[in-house]
Amino acid sequence: MTDRRGFLKSTMAGTAGLIIGSSATKTFGEDSGLIEVSPADAQPTRITNDVDVLVVGGGTAGTIAAIQAGRAGASTLIVERDSLLGGTITTGGVSFPGLFDAWGEQIIAGIGWELVRDCVLLDGGSFPDFSDFPGSDRHWRNQLRINPFLYSLMAEEKCEQAGVEIAYYEFPLSVTATDSGWHVNCVGFGTQRTVNCKQIVDCTGGAEVVAMAGYSRLRESEIQPGTHNYQLDTATNPGRSRLNGGFAYVCDADSSNSRTLTATNLKGRKALLARVRSGNHRLMHMQPEVSVRETYRIDGETVITVDDYLSGHYFEDSICNAYYPVDLHRCGSSIYKKYHTDGAFPKIPLSALVPKSSTNIIVAGRSVSSDRLANSGLRVQASCMAMGQAAGAAAALAADRDTTPLSLPIDDIRTLLQEHDAIIPVDPNAMS
Repeated sequence: MTDRRGFLKSTMAGTAGLIIGSSATKTFGEDSGLIEVSPADAQPTRITNDVDVLVVGGGTAGTIAAIQAGRAGASTLIVERDSLLGGTITTGGVSFPGLFDAWGEQIIAGIGWELVRDCVLLDGGSFPDFSDFPGSDRHWRNQLRINPFLYSLMAEEKCEQAGVEIAYYEFPLSVTATDSGWHVNCVGFGTQRTVNCKQIVDCTGGAEVVAMAGYSRLRESEIQPGTHNYQLDTATNPGRSRLNGGFAYVCDADSSNSRTLTATNLKGRKALLARVRSGNHRLMHMQPEVSVRETYRIDGETVITVDDYLSGHYFEDSICNAYYPVDLHRCGSSIYKKYHTDGAFPKIPLSALVPKSSTNIIVAGRSVSSDRLANSGLRVQASCMAMGQAAGAAAALAADRDTTPLSLPIDDIRTLLQEHDAIIPVDPNAMS
């Protein structure tokens, strides 16, 4: 039997290693230069950032919003409570984003598509044929498979290239309006950060910053279950297949605050452990978080109704497209689905991303102003990426012009988005 020392020696000798950030080597036991740490050194470091755009939440929408704002020339900071970007794609394990197409054509492109495409190409994956529409009830066939680990690395790279600063393990404690925008106090372990910004993009998923700023949010008394993704018995193959080992519904999955999210994750892990024991399964993979489908939505300047959503209603301030059937998950019963009118796909107006009566703040992602059935389709990843890019563009332009997003000419935002390869909704009346 190999002892611990022998195991470590053989492992280190047989593994190709990376030494990051150091060019020097030391022999074990050599004097390392011990220093004494005073109690004062344990106090949080205080940091102040003066930026044009603060993006809160580095998930599906927030990552794209930050990259867009940075590429548009805005000084941008993104604050994320976890350790990597990507949200549901990475921590949740839903690494098959969609849908970027509808009815035989691509309807969502831009920065989100660029990141997904580059990830698939680097991983040697394949793309669906968007010209071959599988039908509304088989929409899942056109979802891509991406490597979530690679996605998080490439998201960080694109943020760096856009000049976006990333602050992990931090979250806002307070938000105060100022004459020029916002004063935001953030905290992380060992860090107290003050952010003075002109615009906020709230991509927390539950409009947490919107609530801190004093604006209204909406939610149902009942919320959809979350999903805990895992793999049993066989190895995972990220980038080539989804986690087919199973998933556990977590009823009343709530990410509204640290207490409810803790309870949600504990419930999911307890159920998984029980399944492993009861079936004598071997657990091969487990995502670190339960994927939550809904909490709060903003009370926005425009509310997208399910009729708007299914009919593909065009708004005068339509800023991006979306596509996915109504997809309401329910504990103890089947998923409620409802499909779009043939040839129709939803359009999202800028005013659905803006809390009612607000200035200098905009949201992107599942907290978009919408009724529950519309939101059950709008919350998917490609649509959230499109919203993120739209919000990032609006925030960057508003910061540059010292105004608020809804005061911008809508065509100016559309032009900026087109410069970054986004697909803009087409007015059907203008086509006839």
